[in-house]
Amino acid sequence: MILINLLPHREAARKRRQEHFYATLVGAALVGVLIAGIVYLWYETQISSQRGKNQYLQTEIQRLEAQIKDIATLQSEIASLRARQQAVEDLQADRNLPVHLLNEVARQLPDGVYVTSLRQVNQTVTLTGTAQSNERVSELLRNLAYGSPWLTRPELIEIVAGSVALSPRDVRRVSNFSVRVQLRRASEVAQMASAPASASSAASAPKAGASSAPVKP
Repeated sequence: MILINLLPHREAARKRRQEHFYATLVGAALVGVLIAGIVYLWYETQISSQRGKNQYLQTEIQRLEAQIKDIATLQSEIASLRARQQAVEDLQADRNLPVHLLNEVARQLPDGVYVTSLRQVNQTVTLTGTAQSNERVSELLRNLAYGSPWLTRPELIEIVAGSVALSPRDVRRVSNFSVRVQLRRASEVAQMASAPASASSAASAPKAGASSAPVKP
C-alpha cells in the first residue's frame, strides 16, 4: 500500500530549523551576558583591591611625611645643641686667651719696639706702636710669624716716619707702625701640639744616620 504524505513537511522542517536557530542565538546571548558579567565582576574586584592598596599607600606616605618632618625638626635641634655646645667649649677654652696674648706680645717684642695700643676684634689683633727703625718692625713681624704658637699671619698695615724728643736738644727719628696679627684659639694650639711630628722626624732621620767619613789625604 502506498502512503502519501500530504502535510507541508518542508515548512515544518524550516520552522524547526528557525526555532533551533533562535534557541541557539538566545543561548549564545545568555552565555555572552554571563561571561560579560563575570569579567565585569572580576574587574570591579581588581579595581576595588587597587583602590584599597592606593589608600593604604597614601596613608603610609602621610605617616612617613610626618616622620620626616619630625626627623628634620630633631636634626635642627641637634645642630642647634651642637652649636651651643661648641660655643660653650670655645668660651671655656678661650677664657685664657687674653693672658696668652699679652704674654706672647711681650715675648715677641724686640728691643727698641714699644707698643702703645693693642686692640682685639674676634681673633684679629691690631698692634700700634713705635720702633727705633724699620728693621725693628721687620724683626717684630718675623717674631710674630715664626716665634709664637698663638700668633700667626702678621700683616703690616702701615709704617710712618716720626720723631721723638727725648730732651730739648735730643730729637730722634722713629717709625710709627700698625701691625695686624691673627690669634689662634686654644683648640688650634692643642691640635698643633698633639699632631704627630712626622715631618720633623723624617727631616732628622738622615742626620742621625749619617756619619762623618774620614777624609783621606
